[in-house]
Amino acid sequence: MRCVLLATIVALFTLVGADAASAQAGFDRPGGDYARFPVRSGDPAACATRCERDSRCRAWSFSYPATAGASAICWLKAEVAPREENPCCVSGVAGVGVIAPRGPDFEFAIDRFGGDYRSFDIAADPNGATCAAACKEDEQCRAWTYVRPGYHGAAARCFLKSALTRPSRKPCCISGVVR
Repeated sequence: MRCVLLATIVALFTLVGADAASAQAGFDRPGGDYARFPVRSGDPAACATRCERDSRCRAWSFSYPATAGASAICWLKAEVAPREENPCCVSGVAGVGVIAPRGPDFEFAIDRFGGDYRSFDIAADPNGATCAAACKEDEQCRAWTYVRPGYHGAAARCFLKSALTRPSRKPCCISGVVR
């Protein structure tokens, strides 16, 4: 019995691939859809949770607002398709949840509300790098928040901040501290 269980786990890991346990933001899993619904909160965690609660679901893909439609959309999948790099989306397999990338310069799914001295529309950017660059070029800027399109309006928006504020979890945003 143990050998059968071990063989099943190894086969499943091979099917899903090592990418199931790595960062999922910026990836889509096209194909295998059996259900689709809007996510009013705009939070990819809602999509992952819905997949967890559905025995048919093997994987999921979430697209941010203004990418596949006006609102955020969740697709539940009956199979685990290979992931493909795409800044529109967050995807995963059942049992993994949402894993946001981490790094010293970018705070994914974090808003630093307040302290704004300047804001402007900006081109959509999957990691907020253009907003971070604008902050680094401005001597007054201490932190920044990039808001994805569809959360604060149709366009992406960059907020430059003269003060550091507390980070709070929000799927709309990518933030960072410069100085």
